[in-house]
Amino acid sequence: MTAFASAPVRGKDACSVVRAPDARAIAVPFSVVDGRIYVQAKVNGKGPFRFAVDTGASGVGRLDASLLPKLGLESSGTAATSDGVATAEVETTAVESLSVGSIERKDLSLITRDYRKHVSGEAAFDGILGRAFFADGLLVIDYGARKLSFSKSSGLSRNDKGVLPYERAFRVPITIGDKSFEANLDSGANVAMVVPARLWPEVSGSSLEKAASGQLTNGKIETSKGVVPGPVKAGAMRWFDVDAKVSERFPEILIGAHALSSSVLAIDQRSRSIALCPN
Repeated sequence: MTAFASAPVRGKDACSVVRAPDARAIAVPFSVVDGRIYVQAKVNGKGPFRFAVDTGASGVGRLDASLLPKLGLESSGTAATSDGVATAEVETTAVESLSVGSIERKDLSLITRDYRKHVSGEAAFDGILGRAFFADGLLVIDYGARKLSFSKSSGLSRNDKGVLPYERAFRVPITIGDKSFEANLDSGANVAMVVPARLWPEVSGSSLEKAASGQLTNGKIETSKGVVPGPVKAGAMRWFDVDAKVSERFPEILIGAHALSSSVLAIDQRSRSIALCPN
């Protein structure tokens, strides 16, 4: 009797999963300034306050220092935070709850610092929702509809067609032209793309021009600018002629808010799976 190996079972199309109606999903509207996403959040039941949704930020959330006296909070400890280039020690504060719509997280220790020193005007925010805020469900950021949804009843599988698996949040496989790379998907970065200088000859033949210094959370980096002709492919997304910042110090390719804003971005941290779909 001959034994036959069974073919691997393929799941659904990842973008079909993302777009399927889910009556139990929590929907939250958001606004966009310079590519960044902003929602209304409450801290200890007070607010609402303006929070940025930042897939590049670790942890559950962060508070601007200006919120502490408003809420009667005090510093309770310190923590180390990295922006990918430099590490800094920052203060933390204890909060009873942080909520967006009916999504609530309790008994938290949040980083607090003066974010408004670098981000002001209409781009200013009172805090940040980090990726761990959405760790136990499917997060869908629909830039076209200006709607964020969160569901524990639906999700992505690594078997789904077109899904982008990751091991380190949120670094996914991409291709640029005919070459393969890994890129960090960062909804909090107000750029289209960042490329390490060492990789520039592999992704573009265009010349570079001097650009303004890039502002990171813990400092600045000197940058140049150029154009990546592409196609840059990630999931079902295709980008052409992408404006890119180029840095000697930045360690990895980053796809930021200006590129992601033409997509529907879905992240399921339970299965370490991501879908990128045209909006």
